[in-house]
Amino acid sequence: MKPPMILFVEDEPKVAASVKQGLEENGFEVDLAPDGAVGSYLASSKKYDLILLDVNLPHVSGYEVCRSIRAKDPSVPVIMLTAMQAIENKISGFDAGADDYIVKPFDFRELLARVKVFLKRSTGGGEQLEDVILRVADLELNLAEKSVTRQGMPITLTAKEFALLEFLMHRKGRVVSRADISEHVWDVNFDTGTNVVDVYINFLRKKIDKNFEPKLIHTKPGLGYYLKEL
Repeated sequence: MKPPMILFVEDEPKVAASVKQGLEENGFEVDLAPDGAVGSYLASSKKYDLILLDVNLPHVSGYEVCRSIRAKDPSVPVIMLTAMQAIENKISGFDAGADDYIVKPFDFRELLARVKVFLKRSTGGGEQLEDVILRVADLELNLAEKSVTRQGMPITLTAKEFALLEFLMHRKGRVVSRADISEHVWDVNFDTGTNVVDVYINFLRKKIDKNFEPKLIHTKPGLGYYLKEL
């Protein structure tokens, strides 16, 4: 079985070499890109199972690289790595299409855990998925094809947006708290003190509700969110 391919875009040679070695020791194949321009080129010319992306890069910023990746492949997991801790930077990363955000300096074990979580999700954990379709009103989510449509029109979601929508659709009509969403959708050590859940709910609303009726994503003030045709 071919090992998962990871692209690591990082301009600090010591960090790049250390993470590459650690990932390869855990059975992954890793391509390194020393700047944003090379990162964009490799991401567009080769199929990767996951991308690790620094933010502060020479030539092309990590945000721009992420946007170019998303334009080509909406589903490949992208984990951003950066020394910037402000929530505004995290929101910028998620807005650019990142699925997760790790602040430097980080423990390699945490990075490895997140990599495994995203790879397991994107590959279905190595198991053959049944052709399961979740439906709420005219919204359909196909678990096998990793596709979403509304009124028959395809809707492009990032891996994290897809996971959030799947979580809500499995709990159709039930109010789920931000803490529940953080625990089940972000999986590991997610900072529930941020408003990232709200940001992602807004991302989904723009994609599946903005141009459609009826609205399906609803807020229960002080309690959380739910998906239902009212």
